[in-house]
Parts: sequence; C-alpha cells; structure tokens
Amino acid sequence: MSSLPLAVRDSSTMVRRSLLHVRRYPSLTLNLLLTPIVLLLLFVYVFGEAMSAGIGGADRSAYLAYLLPGLLLMTIGSTVVGTAVSVSTDMTEGIVARFRTMAIHRGSVLVGHVVGSVLRSVASVVLVGAVAVAIGFRSADATALEWLAAFGLVTLVALALTWIAVGMGMVSPNAEAASNNALPLIVLPLISSAFVPVDAMPGWFRPIAEYQPFTPAIETLRGLLLGTEIGHNGPLAVAWCLVLAALGHLWSKSLFNRDPR
Repeated sequence: MSSLPLAVRDSSTMVRRSLLHVRRYPSLTLNLLLTPIVLLLLFVYVFGEAMSAGIGGADRSAYLAYLLPGLLLMTIGSTVVGTAVSVSTDMTEGIVARFRTMAIHRGSVLVGHVVGSVLRSVASVVLVGAVAVAIGFRSADATALEWLAAFGLVTLVALALTWIAVGMGMVSPNAEAASNNALPLIVLPLISSAFVPVDAMPGWFRPIAEYQPFTPAIETLRGLLLGTEIGHNGPLAVAWCLVLAALGHLWSKSLFNRDPR
C-alpha cells in the first residue's frame, strides 16, 4: 500500500480509538465539560444583573450575550485538558511503544489524538451553546456568513490548543502532571475579556488581559455571534491560532520522535 492511503487508513483508526475513549471514560469528559456550564449558569443567574449593569446592559440577557463567547473558548480549553491526560497516559503506559513496533504510519498516532480532540471540542462547544440558547441567548444580527466564520474560528482555536495540549501531555511524567500542566488553557480565559471588558480592569492588569491569545479570539467570536464590529481582532486571532498550532505541532512531533521512555 502506498504512503498516502496507509496514512489515511491508520489515522482513521487512531481517530476512532480517540473517540472511543469518550465512551469508555465518560467521567473525565463530563467533569471537564461541567466547568463551563456551571460557570455559565452561575454568572448569568447569580451575577447576571450586577454584571449587566457594569457593562451598560439592561438585564442579565445582555450579560449572557457578552459572556458566551469567552465560555465557548473556555470549553475548548477544558476539553483539551483531557487530551493532554490521554496523551500522557499513552506515553507512560506503553501503548505508544507498542505502536512503534507495528507496521503503521508513524504520524497517525498524533493525528488520531488531534482530530479526535478537535471533534470533541466542537461537540462540547455546540452543547454549551445549546445550553446558552435554552436560557435565553439570541443572535438576531449575525448573518449566516458570520455564523460560518464563527464555526471556523472555533475549529481553528480547538486545533491550536490541541497541539499545545498534545505537547504538554508528552512532557508530563503521568496523567496528574499532564492535567496540571494544561491548566493554563483554562486559567487564561479567566484573565481575558471573557467576563468583563479590558477597559474596566485596573491599569496594571490590563496588558495581561489584552496581550494574550484568548482576548482577540474572544472579541472576534463575540463580534461574529452578535453581528458587531471585529476590527483588528480578527486577523490577530487567526495569527495567534496559526502560530500556536505550528509551534505545538513542531514541539509535539519533536517529542514523539525522541527515543521512547
């Protein structure tokens, strides 16, 4: 069999293997997915009125519209933590060493983790978005093209964060360390424009929130979902995603090609 069909066949097998982990270990996926859903309900129903007044909104529905884009990206961050744990488990429990002895395409192991993680991330985003719609989120001003662009941005962010998470899983000595190493992917959205505008933050803290990858991605997704202006955030978000995806890919590939542990 030639190289390309072999790569496609083996990669498809590894993607199925990655997705089967969701069925066999549902508790990990559910625990990571519950975090953004709980935050969504907490901030809308407990802090919604006060936070909406702080951003000039009329009621909690205005804050729900502001909050949702950040929580959707936090959902991706939570999902890829599970990817880091899965990769670390594979690396430390010997299955990758077994794969190295088999006649399979070498890159299919990484492709399986990455594609499976992106699919899980997109599915998780759809689920959290459905919860938001159920509690009152509406997007009357966004066009079909903007919805399509929003879906593309979500997929691109998921791809970039997944490659970073794969590298974090490979350098971790065990699953617990992988979970801790990937924690910044959940923490960074908390110190971005996800919950409050950057202009409302203290002056010394504002650069931390402004000059990080999640803020332009959140602002871009917010503009696409609400039909508002994006400005320079769109190109900046895409650039961040491409850079992180490239760095994560090179890092993960380099770690994978090292001698097995």
